[in-house]
Amino acid sequence: MACNICPRNCKIDRTAAAGFCGCSSVVRVARAALHFDEEPSISGTHGSGTIFFSGCNLKCIFCQNMVLTDGKLGEVFSVPRLAETMLKLQALGAHNINLVTPTPHRDAIVEALRLAKNDGLRIPVVYNTNAYETVDTIKAYQGLVDIYLPDLKYVDPRLSLKFSRASDYFDTAIEAIAEMIDQVGFMQTDENGIAFKGVRIRHLVLPGCVFDTRNVLDAIKARFGADCPISLMSQFTPIPACTVKPLDRPLTQREYENALEYCISLGFTDVYTQDLTSVGRSFTPPFSDHVEL
Repeated sequence: MACNICPRNCKIDRTAAAGFCGCSSVVRVARAALHFDEEPSISGTHGSGTIFFSGCNLKCIFCQNMVLTDGKLGEVFSVPRLAETMLKLQALGAHNINLVTPTPHRDAIVEALRLAKNDGLRIPVVYNTNAYETVDTIKAYQGLVDIYLPDLKYVDPRLSLKFSRASDYFDTAIEAIAEMIDQVGFMQTDENGIAFKGVRIRHLVLPGCVFDTRNVLDAIKARFGADCPISLMSQFTPIPACTVKPLDRPLTQREYENALEYCISLGFTDVYTQDLTSVGRSFTPPFSDHVEL
């Protein structure tokens, strides 16, 4: 079957060859564990039950999880095993099931979520995405996903083409995010500050690109209003494989402060921030061909 799961619409028969995302018809998982480095409302005190999928449809040249993007790392998971893993993470006390880079694996994940929910999965499901999604794919998760964490990376098509090979990134991502918000609204938390439903938009401030961060913040406010929850992230970490300027250097304190000052000036009411101690490889978890769970 010709694959049209993501906006690449590469129409590859993934039973015969890998798509642009690097994925064949099988699901590969490189890590499934409690994860404590998400936003406080996601990680909480017990951790987020995070499942890192292999393969990606965006191919960002600065990706901290670069080892996963070609779709080859990780252990092959059947749908029943994927559902069982969700239930095991719940039994470990996870606040939620956190699906990281799930886009290429839509059909298997939808099936696994239905199976897991039928077998007793009751904690919220988080869809953790680069936001380069089709509206139809997001609609497939209606009633199955409780929380969406889209990372709105760019507005400027020159940047999205240069850094992620997707000149149509913004026009595509903003519509996908609108569908997410239509489904579950803005993020809501319980009496302990743990998220149980809704959308929080992430944005990673890139070195030398604060002008586009302003574009992103303007776009969020114009489309969704200043009450839209956001995470303004400073954790950009240069990777040796990326020599493209200005992404070959860290974000400066002044750049992040400029971005944050602009965010405040727009009147956003619910903003997670980071300090520059978030920079570093310690925030990248270990990945493997063998998943211990």
